[in-house]
Amino acid sequence: MAKLTITGNIVANPDSIDLVKTELEKLIPITRKEAGCLQYDLHQDTDNAAYFMFYENWESRELWQTHMNAPHLKAFMETTDGAIEKFWLHEMTHIA
Repeated sequence: MAKLTITGNIVANPDSIDLVKTELEKLIPITRKEAGCLQYDLHQDTDNAAYFMFYENWESRELWQTHMNAPHLKAFMETTDGAIEKFWLHEMTHIA
């Protein structure tokens, strides 16, 4: 089975950029230790500090789904409730 690549896109409310960034950074060490996580990198747009993007690679969609239901992601959602303007994901199949 081909690995799964995810791009997770987050736009913070202008007054919540620091909060969202801090909470996103907390996810990195925990997620990188999860079963199936091959890569989990956070990026911040150089021209728009409110825009963040995770670039992730997972061994399988099933293991990524386990991650999506993990307690640390639920805690992130609770802590940043009202601080995020927009959030979207792209699931991609690795070709080459």
